[in-house]
Amino acid sequence: MSAVGLFYVGAVLFINGLMLLGRISAKSAGIFNILVGALQCIMPLMILAQSGGDPATLHATFTILLFGFTYLYVGITNLSGISGEGIGWFSLFVVMAAIYAAIDSFFAGDLTFGVIWLAWGVLWAMFFTLLALEKTAWTPFAGWLVTLWAIPTTSLPAVLLMRDAWVPGGAGAAGLSALLGVLAVAAWILAKRTSMPSGAAGGAVQELAGQPV
Repeated sequence: MSAVGLFYVGAVLFINGLMLLGRISAKSAGIFNILVGALQCIMPLMILAQSGGDPATLHATFTILLFGFTYLYVGITNLSGISGEGIGWFSLFVVMAAIYAAIDSFFAGDLTFGVIWLAWGVLWAMFFTLLALEKTAWTPFAGWLVTLWAIPTTSLPAVLLMRDAWVPGGAGAAGLSALLGVLAVAAWILAKRTSMPSGAAGGAVQELAGQPV
């Protein structure tokens, strides 16, 4: 994935996490989702157009479109007010793709990116749980998890890649796994302490799904 595009994925994940926590409106978040989604679609399509059908390029590029389609879908849904359960079921498809990408990264020797792909799979699984299964009780935890994992799984790796300081081996994977584990526990604790008015959790999910509240 392009390090530049990955950097801005961190921003949109952070915004979407705050949206789930009710700190940002769905329409306000929708604008940035469309901007980043468009970036994550245009860049890989440009690469594909110049690839000449090279299998390695095709394989390295298709995963970027998972992000592009997700954020365009979220942005359009939020701004238009259409039903958003499709985002949830699409997220399930992306979870399976993320598992494949993680396994591929592990076999390629990039253990750190394998961990990142598994983390992304968890985040997409959260959206599946909220939007497709309508388990709104998970909204505070999902909001905090997305918010806290946004930068460590996207923008920080992007900066390391751009500075040629990436650590693909076991040390990087172990360090990142420990950090994400601590942040997941923090998200759980914060979710328990997050005071949301009755029905607010469901309202946040409905906003994300493009439904009036």
